[in-house]
Amino acid sequence: MAGFPIWYELMTPDAAAIGPFYRATAGLDIPAEGTMMPNGAEYRMIGRPDGGNAGGALTLTPAMIEGGAMAGWLPYFHCPDIDAALLQAKALGGQLWMDQTIPGTGRMAMLSDPQGAPFYIMNPVPPPGMPDAKSDVFDAAKPGHCRWMQLDTTDAPAANAFYTALFDWKTDQTMPMGAAGDYRFIECEGQQIGAINPMIAEGASPAWLLFFGVEDIDTARKAAQANGGTATQDIHQVPSGDFIFMARDPAGAAVAFVGPRKGAA
Repeated sequence: MAGFPIWYELMTPDAAAIGPFYRATAGLDIPAEGTMMPNGAEYRMIGRPDGGNAGGALTLTPAMIEGGAMAGWLPYFHCPDIDAALLQAKALGGQLWMDQTIPGTGRMAMLSDPQGAPFYIMNPVPPPGMPDAKSDVFDAAKPGHCRWMQLDTTDAPAANAFYTALFDWKTDQTMPMGAAGDYRFIECEGQQIGAINPMIAEGASPAWLLFFGVEDIDTARKAAQANGGTATQDIHQVPSGDFIFMARDPAGAAVAFVGPRKGAA
């Protein structure tokens, strides 16, 4: 089915400098050295505590920054028919920024929705000898994985119309958020993967916010502050029973963390 998250990419001006922040908060390992790409950027696989990958870190080049690229996390959604999706996205007001095929990896395209939130669609090539391989970067329950994805947007109804036309998403379950509208949950392949949030901070741009699972939310909060991060919304409980907080990493990328509260508040 189209629309399940299969990869996450952290764009950052200095991947080595933010490594301690992610290692201390969620146990994510960003290597000091990366693989050089043809455009001069470096790419690093982000390791999870269980040995798998949480995504990748792309070091922004001066040219990318000059062109407007900023530190941030972007989701990749599975899409078996890229051509059809691009036509649909364009018809609905989306914008195409990049479309490329990497031999042995697959075809991917970077888009932004009509409100401006960037994301990728990808039709991956399975690893050799593993035709039924499936990405495990998203897991709604496990620490070290992305457990939730929230689209903060300026027009939730329009965003909902765009993504449900593009992907196989069900978004009929909602939670009222007062005058702002409804917080709309996203279901794909039989599980909730995130939500469309009608509330956005003043001056903020529409974007996907990723929530990474942690073993203990208080420990993660202290680690974020001790390693150059800044909390933008402090610890609070959500309807699932877990606790979350939102932050910016040392390079300014927005990120959130979710997990239980094991210690003292």
